[in-house]
Amino acid sequence: MASRDPATDQLINYKKTLKDSPGFITTKSGAPVGIKTAIQTVGKNGPALLQDVNFLDEMSSFDRERIPERVVHAKGAGAFGYFEVTHDITKYSAAKVFESIGKRTPIAVRFSTVGGESGSADTVRDPRGFAVKFYTDDGVWDLVGNNTPIFFIRDPTLFPSFIHTQKRNPATHLKDPDMFWDFLTLRPETIHQLLYLFGDRGIPDGYRHMNGYGSHTFKLVNSQGVGYWVKFHYKTNQGIKNLSVDKAGELASTDPDYSIRDLYNSIAKGDYPSWTFYIQVMTMAQAESCKFNPFDLTKIWPHAEYPLIPVGKLVLDRNPKNYFAEVEQIAFSPSNLVPGIEPSPDKMLQGRLFAYSDTHRHRLGANYLQIPVNCPYKVAVSNYQRDGPQAIHNQDDCPNYFPNSFSGPQECPRAQRLQPRYNVGGDVDRYDSGQTEDNFSQATALYKQVFDDAAKQRAIANIVDHLKDAAAFIQERAIKIFSQVHPELGNKVAAGLAPYKKYHANL
Repeated sequence: MASRDPATDQLINYKKTLKDSPGFITTKSGAPVGIKTAIQTVGKNGPALLQDVNFLDEMSSFDRERIPERVVHAKGAGAFGYFEVTHDITKYSAAKVFESIGKRTPIAVRFSTVGGESGSADTVRDPRGFAVKFYTDDGVWDLVGNNTPIFFIRDPTLFPSFIHTQKRNPATHLKDPDMFWDFLTLRPETIHQLLYLFGDRGIPDGYRHMNGYGSHTFKLVNSQGVGYWVKFHYKTNQGIKNLSVDKAGELASTDPDYSIRDLYNSIAKGDYPSWTFYIQVMTMAQAESCKFNPFDLTKIWPHAEYPLIPVGKLVLDRNPKNYFAEVEQIAFSPSNLVPGIEPSPDKMLQGRLFAYSDTHRHRLGANYLQIPVNCPYKVAVSNYQRDGPQAIHNQDDCPNYFPNSFSGPQECPRAQRLQPRYNVGGDVDRYDSGQTEDNFSQATALYKQVFDDAAKQRAIANIVDHLKDAAAFIQERAIKIFSQVHPELGNKVAAGLAPYKKYHANL
């Protein structure tokens, strides 16, 4: 018999928890079902009857039991736990989630691959989503990030095109290396993330052995109304582990749900994964004189200049009881902010403030925040929004307009104090920064200073193995881009592609 683990034994363990009779089958309206195994017909072999309400109840539910999968981050795993403050950062933020050492806040986390469909393998070369939902005393705060501190692009208007290139050709319905490399080599700001992707961290060994990053720049505001620019980091306490190309390929065939299984079993065995939570801080004055744009998502903040400041820890100690209810329906949005935490001028963040909530309204409905896993259950929702599909908590007989004279909820002075006025200025225009920004210096530092010789060789082999299937003119453009990172990198990619030139010449 094959070895058993907690994921394999889930049904057996469920049965062991039952102390009473399992009870009777019912319809959705609660009526008991007498016979579950047969449809109602006229005679033994006759036609079925439309009056079989049990069958209609069953099929109408089955026909609707799938919702649209996420356009991005479709395949994922989730778990629950807590965030605990271990260090005082109240001088930077008055957010209640950080208000005292030892304070614990319930959290939900969803990990994911980015580009693949819901049935894709967990071990593909792809960034990993790392989204954290904090159920704070001031409502839900969503920190929606990845396992890399940067991203491919800095302008949100390019995001749909970028994602299209990572998915399927609309004519062939196949992954297309020409689409992938054509876009990336036409937008040089992608090169920094591209090196991360084709380096060792492009295939993490499950979700427990990777870091997480808020990636964007955010703004913290303290109780005096003073603001600071910050970046959020969560470093794995299990240690970084990555999969080799060969092992990832083997798992894609033998266990395509490897990362989901690993996370579930770890928590079920009591080996609770954890991450240490840090911030980097930049003052407003430092941002004004910064040698790079601190709101550019394609760039890191060097740790030597902006060191990591410890804040707390994330611990995951509970698996979902029902995947659809608690993981498939969980909905994160960067627009879910709380007093003391604000957005920054990061263009990608500004675009996400709208896009995430909009896609949830499409997938889950206008009242998706009333779904239990999404609702801010530590506070009572009190506003003037009413009705719509699935309006479960419709606020009874409270007034539905503001201002009013009938004891409706009022504005919060504390929230107002923690959103201080600030100045903005400049000419309204569309600023394409693709060619005008420094797109290469940080990628060069990653290649020269972070990758050792063996890591460089593995990254080059990974690049060549993927780029070899792209059109020859796109390969040439890619070689030029990699050469701008470092001449050695460009030369070695070119040498690796040389055996494939004859093939492409005959196309």
